[in-house]
Amino acid sequence: MLYFSDICTLKSPQGKYILSMRKVIGIGETVLDIIFKHEQPIGAYPGGSSFNAIISMARAGVSTTFISETGNDRVGQNILCFLKDNGVDTTNVNIFPESKSPVSLAFLDDNNDAQYIFYKDHPHDQLDFVYPDIQPDDIVIFGSFFAVNPVIRPQIVGLLDYARNHGAIIYYDVNFRSSHRDEVMKITPNYLENLEYADIVRGSHEDFEVLYKLTDPDKVYNSEISFYCKKFIYTQGARPVELRADNGFRKSYPAIETPTVSTVGAGDNFNAGLIYGMVKYGITREDIERGLTEEQWDSIIACAQEFSAAACQSIYNYISKEFGEEKRQQLGQRA
Repeated sequence: MLYFSDICTLKSPQGKYILSMRKVIGIGETVLDIIFKHEQPIGAYPGGSSFNAIISMARAGVSTTFISETGNDRVGQNILCFLKDNGVDTTNVNIFPESKSPVSLAFLDDNNDAQYIFYKDHPHDQLDFVYPDIQPDDIVIFGSFFAVNPVIRPQIVGLLDYARNHGAIIYYDVNFRSSHRDEVMKITPNYLENLEYADIVRGSHEDFEVLYKLTDPDKVYNSEISFYCKKFIYTQGARPVELRADNGFRKSYPAIETPTVSTVGAGDNFNAGLIYGMVKYGITREDIERGLTEEQWDSIIACAQEFSAAACQSIYNYISKEFGEEKRQQLGQRA
């Protein structure tokens, strides 16, 4: 097994843009996203659900660590260099010599919404890492098929237990694609266990159509989520964001109207913005357990929508460096 230090030299000092001691730890897959428009490729960018969120948070000045694995190929080397160049701690991103980096094809329609084809050999996934330093009120983000994959389940559960025992906040992005529709029954126990670990759950209308054949947020929350986790965010593209939380609290947040170039990173950057907001406004695990106020929810969901809208205005999977600099300065002003 090779580590990042064997491949890529950091171009800027580690932590250059970090303004807060509070950390966000992401765990998930790395992929190369190839974007198509009118059946022709228009770009290829490092990606992955938690990966995209971590890149955006790092650009916005949040201290970030990423746990993953990638292939021993040119794609894997570029992905690792990209993480490092954006100030992400890659100590626990491993390269396995006999594996190839996965690829995702994203086909944009006339509304710039994406349909996906994934090329990934999940039965041969590997994950080997040392638990990173996790302190109370650090935040762990995980999701997608990576979070329910039976092959690496012991490692996922181990990290979640470790994070919970150390007082971290656990954020779960369901992100279950239709390409895994035929595996719903197989992964359901792992999915339900993830809901139990989570302090906040976010999912899209596509996720719950695949999992439950339900498209109503109240039905999803009341019948499928609330027993396991009380804080639930339901996103549905250009329609309002629906929040359901403790003691019957509920609220709808109209979507920000914005011209879109690509929605590939929309949900991932919603996650990034919401977690950025939790850091910016000092929301702790104790606050979450007690129940966030309406003002707190308003503040962090506003950040989530702003990050998502910003990402959709470019072909890339993450916020721009310019937008990140603006958010970094705002974070510094509150530090």
